[in-house]
Amino acid sequence: MSGIKLTKVNKYFDHNHILKDLDLYIEDGDFMTLLGPSGCGKTTTLRVITGLENPEEGTLSINGKEMVNGAKKYYAPPSKRGLNLVFQSYALWPHMTVFDNVAFGLSINKLPKAEIRSKVESALEKMRIIKYKDRYPSELSGGQQQRVAIARAIVTEPKILLLDEPLSNLDAKLRLEMRAELKRLHRELKTTIVYVTHDQVEALTMSTKIAVFFEGNLVQVDTPRNIYRHPVDLRVADFIGNPKINFIDASCTYEGGAAITESELGRLDIPSVRPTSSVSNKVVLAIYPEDIRISAEKVEGAIPLVVYSVMPAGSETLIQLTTSPDNLLLVKVIGELDYPVGKTVWVTLPLDKINLYDKETGRLVNEGCSRPLALQV
Repeated sequence: MSGIKLTKVNKYFDHNHILKDLDLYIEDGDFMTLLGPSGCGKTTTLRVITGLENPEEGTLSINGKEMVNGAKKYYAPPSKRGLNLVFQSYALWPHMTVFDNVAFGLSINKLPKAEIRSKVESALEKMRIIKYKDRYPSELSGGQQQRVAIARAIVTEPKILLLDEPLSNLDAKLRLEMRAELKRLHRELKTTIVYVTHDQVEALTMSTKIAVFFEGNLVQVDTPRNIYRHPVDLRVADFIGNPKINFIDASCTYEGGAAITESELGRLDIPSVRPTSSVSNKVVLAIYPEDIRISAEKVEGAIPLVVYSVMPAGSETLIQLTTSPDNLLLVKVIGELDYPVGKTVWVTLPLDKINLYDKETGRLVNEGCSRPLALQV
């Protein structure tokens, strides 16, 4: 089997259980992002793949070849795994030019000088920094230094490229540029990329798959669209999306494949629900701010709410509406829009875009939710 396969991996630091029965399969050619808050285990997973950390339990195979077997205490060295790692810090040699930094690994392997030059110039062309080949790192911007670090990683043509929060030291504009470059690079090289970040925008914009971690547990693996549209539990829903998703507590009964909910927003009938005997009658409705429609005029079937605040943000406007003295509903509108505070407006909620969660378990109830599967065989 090609790709990267982790099976029942457990990792401890002293008495802290960092990775808990981790099952994860990364297909050949995937851009897999490991996403989650600080301390969730995503960087440790990356380090287990590279060989910088050895798990106490479980196995790791790369392209069908076993690299780790915790039970047998077998750990293949990083140099035998066919991968390269780009760290958060650029780790460039300050006394070497850009060319020499990128060529370093090839020189160690004693490749012919003509081949080294060809490979290095090709890597620099791919990262669009060939004109800086004779400069030193101190003469480059942060974004240019990051491109050098990535060029150094791809020059050896690794089958797998691992990146540990490589854009966190860049400003917002450079991060946007580098996201586009990494996505282009993945498309051109067709290399398997494993990317670690806590920034969900990076994950959603670049990945072919996202693996979401919480407290050492792998919670959900799916495409960016399914992760965004169907978070498998309340933790994922709360973590994904900017601005954050709206949560509304509701009571619920189930009739004919639908959930009949009663909340501060009145009655809403959520379609495509197949409850099990373990599902409670206390639920949480979740809907993204951009899915809510708002009107200054009364609309049939719409819900009257009062404007609490209006926050223009250039290309979009965020509007907070009161559902009760203690709860606010956030609406996102593309473009400029202004309502006076205290004005009554009318909102429409598309029922097919509302996710329904069991309040007790936090699990998604709607039919068609993405599977929380991680290991595929």
